[in-house]
Amino acid sequence: MTALPVDGPFREAVIDLSAVRDNVATLRARIPSQFYLTVVKANAYGHGMVPVARAALAGGATHLGVADIAEALALRAAGISAPILAWLHDPHEDFIAAVSAGITVCVSSVTQLDAVAHAGAAAGLAPEVPPTVHIKIDTGLSRNGAADTMWGALFARAAELEVAGSIAVEGIFSHLSNASVEDDLAQAARFETGVALARDAGLAPTIRHLAASNAALTLPQLSFDMVRVGIATYGISPDDAVAPHDYGLRPVMTLRGRVAAVREVPAGTGVSYDLTYRTSAASRLALVPIGYGEGVPRAASDRGPVSIGGERFTVAGRVAMDQFVVDCGAHAVDVGDEVVLFGDPANGHPSVADWAAATNTIGYEVVTRLGGRLTRTFVGA
Repeated sequence: MTALPVDGPFREAVIDLSAVRDNVATLRARIPSQFYLTVVKANAYGHGMVPVARAALAGGATHLGVADIAEALALRAAGISAPILAWLHDPHEDFIAAVSAGITVCVSSVTQLDAVAHAGAAAGLAPEVPPTVHIKIDTGLSRNGAADTMWGALFARAAELEVAGSIAVEGIFSHLSNASVEDDLAQAARFETGVALARDAGLAPTIRHLAASNAALTLPQLSFDMVRVGIATYGISPDDAVAPHDYGLRPVMTLRGRVAAVREVPAGTGVSYDLTYRTSAASRLALVPIGYGEGVPRAASDRGPVSIGGERFTVAGRVAMDQFVVDCGAHAVDVGDEVVLFGDPANGHPSVADWAAATNTIGYEVVTRLGGRLTRTFVGA
């Protein structure tokens, strides 16, 4: 049996920052783009935004990416000076704090362009250092980004503001659907059309970016000037057809806890709410103090894989808010033994992909939803 230190956390996510550094370095070495952006939005996909950002930069990332300005400002408050892109904004955002902190604002409308230009003036930025923007265009995902019917007006206004010294258009970008190689290549063609139109309007973006994790790994011809790598940073697959270890990547997070109680029960004993599980023989039941309050999906009831003492078991019965039960059968198990929900398969642990398959979701959601009373322990710094 393997016990966690008695003075250690009751339930924890162990974040291996050396794996972040190594994964970034490995990916950077295989990707032909000049610049490399690590996505650390949503608390670095549940891994811890600031420590992961520092590790990614140490591994060779040149830029960081977040969804919103609050995340970008948190990175600046932590002393991180690298270029940061933020791309999803409140309709009423005034952008003054962002441009004052040197955040690169990603815009997808004339309204946003004008707001950023106004923010630069309000913040008192010198004409030689206007706010930096990247223009996002929609090439087929139908989410954030300017529709092609808006490109002409958007590019014309951006050029006008740039000539006036109110903004600097550093980049232009879009996002792929990953529906198929054919769909992604078709989007790439539309992206190149958009870049050409931007240049015709008088813009000269030096950073074109389209590929996220999946395309960065499988379609290097779409790397352009920069790639935005999110989930692959964490050693998690962006697609069922992509195995991270095939690219030299290793998992960053291990989710584990300690057995809180053990009881021996006879055959036919019902377990947890609704008694959806009953023991088929005399068994030892181990109580694990992690539940949906920490983000473990209730869909893992009767399905989620765990490792105790090097043996693989399955969650028995309903996952509750604070806990779940594991039927260990005749295997020896003691209070305090380590329980690993997921980690590195090379160590015999279930993977994030195993949990995604068991709960009918994707690896992104498995790690990003973790929180509650969970302690994050950072190692390998």
